[in-house]
Amino acid sequence: MEHPLNIYNTLTRRKEIFVPLHAPHVGMYVCGPTVYGDAHLGHARPAITFDMLFRYLKQLGYKVRYVRNITDVGHLEHDADDGEDKVAKKARLEQLEPMEVVQYYLNRYHKAMDALNVLPPGIEPHASGHIIEQIELVGKIIAGGYAYESEGSVYFDVEKYNGDHRYGILSGRNIEDMLNTSRELEGQEEKRNPADFALWKKARPEHIMRWPSPWSDGFPGWHCECTAMGKKYLGNHFDIHGGGMDLIFPHHECEIAQAVASQGDDMVRYWMHNNMITIDGQKMGKSLGNFITLDEFFSGSHPQLAQPYSPMTIRFFILQAHYRSTVDFSNEALQASAKGLARLMEACGHIAALPFAAESSTNMVKGLRAGCFEAMNDDLNSPVLISNLFEAARLVNSVRDGKATLSAADIKELQDVFTLFLFDILGISDETATGNSHDEAFGKAIDLLLSIRQQAKAAKDWATSDKIRNELTALGFEIKDTKEGTEWRID
Repeated sequence: MEHPLNIYNTLTRRKEIFVPLHAPHVGMYVCGPTVYGDAHLGHARPAITFDMLFRYLKQLGYKVRYVRNITDVGHLEHDADDGEDKVAKKARLEQLEPMEVVQYYLNRYHKAMDALNVLPPGIEPHASGHIIEQIELVGKIIAGGYAYESEGSVYFDVEKYNGDHRYGILSGRNIEDMLNTSRELEGQEEKRNPADFALWKKARPEHIMRWPSPWSDGFPGWHCECTAMGKKYLGNHFDIHGGGMDLIFPHHECEIAQAVASQGDDMVRYWMHNNMITIDGQKMGKSLGNFITLDEFFSGSHPQLAQPYSPMTIRFFILQAHYRSTVDFSNEALQASAKGLARLMEACGHIAALPFAAESSTNMVKGLRAGCFEAMNDDLNSPVLISNLFEAARLVNSVRDGKATLSAADIKELQDVFTLFLFDILGISDETATGNSHDEAFGKAIDLLLSIRQQAKAAKDWATSDKIRNELTALGFEIKDTKEGTEWRID
């Protein structure tokens, strides 16, 4: 690489130059959804964040094996080691097979990801399809002396592990504090210590999802799946493990402990975590009941939404903030994102038609590509990248207004930079280009009105001309007369 990629490693709490284990191959594992309900805005952020990373690594020339798991068993209510499996609970309430629930919501998740232009991973393993690998993992941890069986369940011995290694290395938590503050939970008396976590749970008689194991008919603990599937598809050591910041503890902390306990060292070299999307200062999520589904954003059907927001508006809204910063939902912020994206797309659409001159009146284009790469190489700084593209959009408008000139070579470079960074790396797609026949008919109707207005102007019928313009403006259209004709967009 011409410029080294620096990414923030959550484990070491600093930016590090990314050096893959087996260049030019990169192994990347990202925690995917628990499929018991519709995807919401909180699910969109990690999907979009790591999609951007996936796209960028490929652009740099790496061959990326991208694994994103599906949690369809073992994720219990309140993420504790006791309670009802979330998928099984949904199946019981709706009188369905658990896999019917999984498939229904997985189909809807995939549809939402397609709308957001999130590329599919190379491998998308299900936890329920890797029970054998999880049983093998538990067996290795027991053999290493870091787990114990109790009444048919198997628990990780946190205190024993911490004596030889360090439990809390990722989250920065202190084991003594955890042992002193962990509360005794009803039904968990079988644990030696409240801080111990389940590797395998014996199923209660009413539990739908169960598999035979050396210890009992039961199911794996939530934390086992990613460790087992990461090993299977990426090996004992791989480059990047990603997910939301809410997974640092306990999920990813437990993953590190399981890996070290089963093989002697951690599997992962770089831990990356995106921050949360908040609403009124609180994390947006199902557990708090304050989430808005992606379908509700697209349709505008949620009472907190002032209007529908397109998938690309949602994607652009998320990318306008650095992935490690929080993003607070508001209609005002989304509306600003929609207008900003429209300005970029409009400028991009004008580049090919720009008049070219023998020489450029500015050197801005010559440093644009390097500035965009510099932003991406600085821990995927998408806000700075987007600001560079806005500068380029202002230049496009200056050329169109005759206030600046560009050579043919600079115009082509401008087009190439927008294509590379806006479309290929940020993953923005032109929603107008993929519109349906309804959208096309709508556009043609507006063009017809503006054609009538032009005829009225030619005939000096100013009353009709002004009436059409004023009525369209009142409806939210922006009308602009140029040398080439009249342009319009929805403001």
